[in-house]
This record gives sequence, C-alpha cells and structure tokens, in this order.
Amino acid sequence: MLVVSIGGSPSLRSRSGVLLERSRQWLQGRGVEVVTFQVRDFPAEDLLHARFDSPHVQHFQQLVAQADGLIVSTPVYKASFAGALKTLLDLLPERALAHKIVLPIATGGSIAHMLAVDYALKPVLSALKAQETLQGIFADDSQVSYADGTKPAQLVPALEERLLDSLETFHVALARRPRPVAPGVLNERLISARWSI
Repeated sequence: MLVVSIGGSPSLRSRSGVLLERSRQWLQGRGVEVVTFQVRDFPAEDLLHARFDSPHVQHFQQLVAQADGLIVSTPVYKASFAGALKTLLDLLPERALAHKIVLPIATGGSIAHMLAVDYALKPVLSALKAQETLQGIFADDSQVSYADGTKPAQLVPALEERLLDSLETFHVALARRPRPVAPGVLNERLISARWSI
C-alpha cells in the first residue's frame, strides 16, 4: 500500500506540516509506505511556469499515479488553501486521482477558516477525479504547538483524537479500495469465461 503525502506550506515550520508528519508516522506504524512531497522542495520555476517536463514534476506525477491514496495538507490563508499547493496540483494530469482515496488536512488562524477545505480544496480534488475525498481534519493554530528543543510538537487531546479517527477511516478506506485490473489479466479472464460457457 502506497500513500503520497503532500505538504502545501511554503514554510519550513508549519502547523499543517506537524499534522502531516504525525499522519506519516501513524501510517508507517501500520506498514503503509508513505512518500512525502513538500511544495517548497520543488524549484519555483517548475511551479510558476508549469514545467511538465521537469524531472521533479515527472517523479511526483509517477508516484501519484502509483499511489493508493493521498494526504493533502495545507495552511488556510484568506479563506483558501495555499497558492503554492494549487500550482503543484495543477501539474497533475486530468484524472490523476481516479481510483484514489484522499484525506485533506488543513490548519488556519481560527475556526472561521474551516470551510475553506469544503469550498476551495475539495473542488480541486474532485476535478482531478478523486474516487473518495474523506471529511478530513481542520485545526486552528491554538490546537498545535511546535516542537521546542527536545520537546516534540504537541496536539491538544481533542485534535489528536480527531486525527487518529480520520487516519483510521483513511486506512480502512485504502484497504477496501478496489484494485484496478490490468488489461492483460482482464483479457485472460474474458477468454476463460468464454471457454467455460
């Protein structure tokens, strides 16, 4: 099982990044392979000029194509998700998320930003033909504290519980996801069925 996680914050230190890292650890603890991409790791020219032929972009596209699911994490600014994340998602092919489960994660200055996931991010994921976009998680800034020295990043207990519930739902959805059948296998099954009639 392969999950691609996408960090939409351009900052090295971000609360959405804390939730993404916590999600990665939880999934890997259950035997899921997780590959993480951060928008800040892509050359700015590749994103701004939509360089589909860039090796970084092509590697990203290939892993998304192979993935069973995605976690998309973003800060919310001015009632929308991060612009850098939008430029990265725009580099995916039209049906890139077909047959994939997506878990959105967002953080913002206050609970007033919560609807940005439903009204801004989910329509983009839907346009990429995500098989299923889960409810997701929203956390306001007061619910996530950064790591400090030897003290790890902390989530308030209610957020920790919601995140774990969402990850459990995501994991179950990945496990029940129908696997696409390779054309060669399908042809063999059709030939066998025809002979048995």
